[in-house]
Amino acid sequence: MTDLLISRRDVDFLLYEWLDVPALTAATRFADHSRETFDAVLDTATRLATGKFAPHYQKSDRNEPQFDGERVTIIDEVGSALEAFASTGLIGASLAYELGGMQVPQVVEFAALAWLQAANIGTSAYPLLTAGNAKLLLAHGTDAQIETFARPELEGRYFGTMCLSEAQAGSSLSDITTRAEPDGDSPFGPRYRIAGTKMWISGGDHELAENIVHLVLAKVPDQDGKLIPGVKGISLMLVPKFLVNADGSLGERNDVQLAGINHKMGYRGTVNCLLNFGEGTRFTPEGKAGAIGYRVGDLHQGLACMFHMMNAARIGVGMGAVALGYTGYLHALDYARNRPQGRPAGPGGKRPDTAQIRIIGHADVRRMLLAQKAYVEGGLAFNLYCARLVDEVEVAIDAAERAGLTLLLDLLTPIAKSWSSQWCLAANDLAIQVHGGYGYTREYKVEQFYRDNRLNPIHEGTHGIQALDLLGRKVVMQDGSAFKLYVERVRATIAKSREHASMHGYADALEQRVRRIAQVTAILWSAESPEHTLANASVYLEAFGHVAIAWIWLEQAIAAHGRNGDFYDGKRSAARYFFRWELPKVDAQLDLLASLDRTTLDMHEEWF
Repeated sequence: MTDLLISRRDVDFLLYEWLDVPALTAATRFADHSRETFDAVLDTATRLATGKFAPHYQKSDRNEPQFDGERVTIIDEVGSALEAFASTGLIGASLAYELGGMQVPQVVEFAALAWLQAANIGTSAYPLLTAGNAKLLLAHGTDAQIETFARPELEGRYFGTMCLSEAQAGSSLSDITTRAEPDGDSPFGPRYRIAGTKMWISGGDHELAENIVHLVLAKVPDQDGKLIPGVKGISLMLVPKFLVNADGSLGERNDVQLAGINHKMGYRGTVNCLLNFGEGTRFTPEGKAGAIGYRVGDLHQGLACMFHMMNAARIGVGMGAVALGYTGYLHALDYARNRPQGRPAGPGGKRPDTAQIRIIGHADVRRMLLAQKAYVEGGLAFNLYCARLVDEVEVAIDAAERAGLTLLLDLLTPIAKSWSSQWCLAANDLAIQVHGGYGYTREYKVEQFYRDNRLNPIHEGTHGIQALDLLGRKVVMQDGSAFKLYVERVRATIAKSREHASMHGYADALEQRVRRIAQVTAILWSAESPEHTLANASVYLEAFGHVAIAWIWLEQAIAAHGRNGDFYDGKRSAARYFFRWELPKVDAQLDLLASLDRTTLDMHEEWF
């Protein structure tokens, strides 16, 4: 079972032979740790994934959460797994000791949690959302909010959500209409009465925890009682399912009502909800309608606060996509090694009197497996690289260094989210194909991996939104400083690879595409309008992402250079595949972008 989730050998290579994670222990924050403690965290996650999360993966998909009008019921195994998760302390593994954390690097935490995501993405969503919720409160909440709400979340007693979208607004958060009317002060900060409806709320209602902490984006009306247009009027509210008394005990039920459960094609084990705040029909806290909430951060700074959770969630979505792609690949590899079908072709054609061969013996099957390997191992490496950047930001002493690392991480975040969720989904598609007719039956897990992963290109901002963020903001922010830092790092890798004659071709190919990306970026921003510049941003994101993953594959090839064995040969073959088969795909995309093509802009609605 363990061998079909994530390759431990690959994780060890990435953490210890490439990223040199033990070097982080030179920083005071991580000084108590070593490879031994990091391995212990990974071992714990592996045992938890195989013992508690994986066994009910298909059961929770086939027995979705149910709402009978009063309460949500979820299969017992989910609660059992979450209790076991809480007991390990992994919810806040990267947090400081005084907060109950283990103070391990986030790159180790990310690697460990990948096993849980690969084992059961639906069940793992509850604690991962909760951890993000708690970390936002640690960054922006008051001492009382942290003590009363974040600490119980990190202990696994409370769970958390993020409530952004509304049915009429979707990703256009400037159009939300949820209101937060001032309602005096409280021990937890300025108090409000919240009214509105939130859609697509994962973990929005259940009985898996003592309480649920909702982080809600809402607008505080101006002096005339009108909502401020745009995102500038958005504030962030902490709205608990149950009110909490000053002594930490639970009070009465807040005015947060489950209106219904959304039924998705994947992540079915994660209850996804439509929530009404302030409906006042069933729950009237302190005798009147209106959900009671407490402002987090400054007035009208809600979106800036929420981005703390959203950015972390985007990398988390990328890791979840990688995990699902990776376990799908390992299942396909296992199937191909054991499934006999077909016979080898000889000079006279196939001989029916010869024994069947295992399907991994067919070149086309090896092609599909090699593509999966290139996508998922490339995606895992890229996301762990980003996680290590988070750690470097955490321990950086020099302010300028910290600012540069933050800029680089901001630039890479859309790639971590979108490239992973596009191409690791492609890996799941290939895993089904390797299984043939069995692949799309429910008796085999690969069809569920695909359904679950199909949500990730939409979760936390679609490809289109990530593309607009990358081209419209990230590559040009601070006069292109983030892009320059990225190019410097890529060229440093290229220079290092030129020390090995076998990699000269890779170095030349990557250098050519990086130079071309810079040229095309300038051409796009020379267009006559921002609308024209951004019209084909999704193509730009795809090309940029493939170049970035080629860089990471070159990094892995350098780390594997001179080492013998099947594992290292596999790394070299995957790198070769990516440079020979995948990287050339960006040339046509970059040519299209450089032409400032207007096909999509010039298409009239009536012509469809």
